[in-house]
Amino acid sequence: MTHSVNTPVIDWPAAQTAVAAAVQAAQAMGARVNVALVDAGGVLAGFLRMPGAPLHSIDIAIDKAYTAVSFGLPTARWTEVLQSHSAAVRDGLVQRPRFVAFGGGLPIVEDGRCIGAIGVSGGSEQQDEEIAHAGLVALGLHTA
Repeated sequence: MTHSVNTPVIDWPAAQTAVAAAVQAAQAMGARVNVALVDAGGVLAGFLRMPGAPLHSIDIAIDKAYTAVSFGLPTARWTEVLQSHSAAVRDGLVQRPRFVAFGGGLPIVEDGRCIGAIGVSGGSEQQDEEIAHAGLVALGLHTA
């Protein structure tokens, strides 16, 4: 009898490709951001801070990726999703450490399984979302 499961995780070449593509997209739009990529377990697998990107955004980018992989849901969707929950859940969840409920974190889904997530912080919420999406496109994937 087996007491374990196989969990696919993003590999390092894919993590590197996604982070590089995101940074190139940020550079093309004139944004200075931090890009974080975590594996399926929420462990940091790739990171790049563009010179001049806000220092506080380092942790925010990592936490956006962590939140996205934790639930398999883009961080921008949380405002909408929380509306269907009780006030206790709405108030409590957003106060959890590392939980981010605004745009810039996207799960990385391959063959229906979340293998990681990318988080971007430093631009506007819309820019962060577009930059993160560029990382997925470089892998031939799209937003979940």
